[in-house]
Amino acid sequence: MVQFEHESVMPGEVADLLVTNRQGLYVDATLGAGGHTMRLLETFPDIRMVGIDQDDEALAFARDRLESYSGRVTLIKGNFRYLGALLTSHGVTAVDGVLYDLGVSSPQLDHAERGFSYQHEEAPLDMRMDPDNPITAFRLVNQKPEKEIAQAIREWGEERWASRIAAFIVRARAVEPIRTSGQLVEVIRAAIPASARRSGGHPARRTFQALRIWVNDELGALSDGLDEGWTVLAPGGRLAAISFHSLEDRIVKHRFRDWHNLGTARLITKHPLTADVAELDGNPRARSAKLRVVEKAS
Repeated sequence: MVQFEHESVMPGEVADLLVTNRQGLYVDATLGAGGHTMRLLETFPDIRMVGIDQDDEALAFARDRLESYSGRVTLIKGNFRYLGALLTSHGVTAVDGVLYDLGVSSPQLDHAERGFSYQHEEAPLDMRMDPDNPITAFRLVNQKPEKEIAQAIREWGEERWASRIAAFIVRARAVEPIRTSGQLVEVIRAAIPASARRSGGHPARRTFQALRIWVNDELGALSDGLDEGWTVLAPGGRLAAISFHSLEDRIVKHRFRDWHNLGTARLITKHPLTADVAELDGNPRARSAKLRVVEKAS
């Protein structure tokens, strides 16, 4: 059995705010290890859940973890940007709530072979959440034009040294392909001036974030997935989204506010909720999490 341990963020807040129909059907659009789904099934014994994930390892672990709830939960492999079609293929046309727990999971970061983290020097440049995805970080770094790489790092990594990093990548790959996380980290270190490297955390953090978003089209998928969720959401139902960086949160905030301004939704959280001190002590990765919830007008 693959090990896919992951501590879900703000599970109590999600349970309190997502469920409005205690006999309803809810979707965990980013199932991961199944932590949120398990909490919801435990808290509300009459609800049913659909769990969706594009990661085979996550689905395998969650299926084993949720075995005792097999009569109340359906697991589907897929990307939540196709939420409507995935649900329709299983006979579901309307749901009472959808949860999006965005970004990369702890196991994806911790398992070196996935190539998500700059901490694993020998890891291959992969970063795919869906192993069937033909696009890898290796392909982007070694094949894309310098201008396109710079734009991606600037927009999705919010990296001020994007142009220099892209130039150094193109120079390095002309000598030999950049195959591992460690090789890419060294290129990034060389590109960023020493004075800038002394602050702001690991120098490769922003570039790796940009590549991960690029490989998985995370922001495009999020935009599509929110609209898909809104379409299948029943009146009075709620969408809840947990984001981990400003680019995700901006999309969620604007979409929720647009629906509110159109008079089709009510903002349950006028400002995002964050993890409390007790949770941060036990799960430091929750420090950047923001939870927003919106309810569809009846």
